[in-house]
Amino acid sequence: MPTMPSSLRTIRTRALVSATAMVTLIAVAGCSGGGKDQGKASSGPSSDASSTAPAAPPGASGLPRSLTAQQPHWKGCAAPTALQGTGKAPGDDWECADLKVPLDWAKPGGETFRLAMIRAKATDPEKRIGSLVFNFGGPGGSGVSSLPGFSGDYDKLRTRYDLVSFDPRGVGESDGVTCRSDKEIDAAEAVDGTPDDAAEIKAATADAKKYIAGCEKRSGKVLPHVDTVSAARDMDLMRQVLGDRKLSYFGISYGTELGGVYAHLYPRHVARAVLDAVVDPSADTEQGSLAQARGFQLALDNYLKDCAKKGPACPVGDDPKAGTEKIVKLLKKLDKKPLETDSGRKLTQGGALGGIAAALYSKDSWKYLTLGLQEALTLDKGNLLLAMADSMSGRDENGRYSNINAANTAVNCADEKERYTVSEVKKRLPRFRETSKVFGDYLAWSLLACTGWPVTGKTDSPDVSAKGSAPVLVIGNTGDPATPYEGARTMARELGRGVGVEVTYRGQGHGAYNSGNACMTKTVNAYLLDGKVPPGGKTCG
Repeated sequence: MPTMPSSLRTIRTRALVSATAMVTLIAVAGCSGGGKDQGKASSGPSSDASSTAPAAPPGASGLPRSLTAQQPHWKGCAAPTALQGTGKAPGDDWECADLKVPLDWAKPGGETFRLAMIRAKATDPEKRIGSLVFNFGGPGGSGVSSLPGFSGDYDKLRTRYDLVSFDPRGVGESDGVTCRSDKEIDAAEAVDGTPDDAAEIKAATADAKKYIAGCEKRSGKVLPHVDTVSAARDMDLMRQVLGDRKLSYFGISYGTELGGVYAHLYPRHVARAVLDAVVDPSADTEQGSLAQARGFQLALDNYLKDCAKKGPACPVGDDPKAGTEKIVKLLKKLDKKPLETDSGRKLTQGGALGGIAAALYSKDSWKYLTLGLQEALTLDKGNLLLAMADSMSGRDENGRYSNINAANTAVNCADEKERYTVSEVKKRLPRFRETSKVFGDYLAWSLLACTGWPVTGKTDSPDVSAKGSAPVLVIGNTGDPATPYEGARTMARELGRGVGVEVTYRGQGHGAYNSGNACMTKTVNAYLLDGKVPPGGKTCG
């Protein structure tokens, strides 16, 4: 759930990966060798992905051999850069390399830029299937910084797959979009993202124009080319360069949209694909924002019910409805007077809302939300809520920001055609407020995020129909705040009969596989490792 970096900062994104709010992120909060063995056929059973009918070999796709015949120079990985986010060098198991891709896929023989990749080789090379490519969401999350941090969850998969991820175009070290300096981003926190009067609206829209001007100045060349379709084409080139006849893929959050678009463009290049925490491909900008308002409010309600069971230890009391009102009252208070923190920075209304939302990404983070609310309500301090907000916005303890917010804006605005006016947002405010007292205003004003953007969006919603594709696992979590459960059913249906296989996880938080649920782990592993497709409608948790 990255936030918008302008004064119209929002939790509107197509979301991030399932991780606790207090750990290194990615979706963001998140290399090993390529070479000749990537083209080897698996020596495993006939159900392995590599034993399916081959896709077009490198060089047969109509692309220049300068692209398809690349041989990445894999070497040890350095620590993530500031643009990628915080973290240490991932260790000897990991190797990094660059991939050259067209700047404009309409001109594949023209100018290029680089994608940053990371990989850890399969631990059982005799049974190796191929590469398993991950996208952790955002849009805007660095796969290079994310994958090593989450790799423990994928140890079983790594026995037979090389684990691979990358910074998508415009993200991190893949010619990452930048719009503001770190100090300018901090300063923009003072601008109200839920304006209440004409003066605040004027200030917010003026700041948004200034932000867009910064994006054009710093990254104008790449802004037209960071759309999801282009990113999907990059993945197919990556497949060829890695030596895989077909793509095996694990997409989380926005990564499910990227995976759906890939399956639409290259249905016969799909080996096995898992889409977890699924974006509704049928939703336009307004519908997606309303769905997130419902999703985050549902997750907050579930937290409040759990908190109420703790009696006096719950800072908002034992009545969930009254708890919501206390949070609304806190946010209104912060709108007028931000809270002090030990760092000297202020906890604004927007920062508090970001911190609350961050904690809803995982049930494991609910305890931090309790502590953060307790600190704010009883001590008039904003340290914990601000720390959680920083974890989502990509700010490290030294005040450096990753480019997740800038990339998030750029990708969304390159994709989405709709542009809204202030008067249109005002008309929609009552419906958003009715949907969520806590998150409604922010998500309504977020509709202005692409207004005035220099690039025209490409579509109202992506086409993910994938007739002829291998089965794709589509996993929905009933308690998901950022990508509500209903999106999984829609994705499965739109992928097409015999392609989309819906699996339900009855749980809390964003995503399912990383929840630790044994049933979900077993189901996904059996599919990716052994080709066992579960029955549609299977439920875990």
